[in-house]
Amino acid sequence: MDFKIRIENIVASASLGVEIPLERIVTKGEGVEYEPEQFPGLVYRIAKPKAAALIFGSGKIVCTGARSIQDVNLVFEKVKSFIRKSGVKIPKDTKIQVENIVASTKLDANLNLDKIAFSLENSEYEPEQFPGLVYRMDSPKVAFLLFGSGKIVCTGARSIEDVRTAVKKVSTKLKSINALVKK
Repeated sequence: MDFKIRIENIVASASLGVEIPLERIVTKGEGVEYEPEQFPGLVYRIAKPKAAALIFGSGKIVCTGARSIQDVNLVFEKVKSFIRKSGVKIPKDTKIQVENIVASTKLDANLNLDKIAFSLENSEYEPEQFPGLVYRMDSPKVAFLLFGSGKIVCTGARSIEDVRTAVKKVSTKLKSINALVKK
């Protein structure tokens, strides 16, 4: 089974290992927001690829909104270049850590959420509160939102391969408990 998996968001972080004078770099570019009374980091919005980087005085950077690992790497290069323009010396190489990948896919069937809630451990379903069922998987460690329409959202993965593995596993599990309803 092959699924058309769409990456919705990748959150990744890196530490530059040097202090960053946020007041100094805030004047250096467009798409920059810095309101230390509200949030301790500087928000740097990037148009291509469309993403945002949170830059902290400690040297930590968090990228959010990227839709591919390639885009994550590009965002970090742009952020480092932006910081260097303000005269801050930062290391050439930084270790980027993927923290969370949110992805979605659609099954070719509707889902019987009541049946899933009764059959699968680690699932929570309260239709009066929210129309989706939450299912947590241990390996890979991810959480799913399952909807009656067959839409699935996977969150918590740290690699694209983990997303693929998790989606295949949950699909197999749903078939094994006869929770798929033909459209």
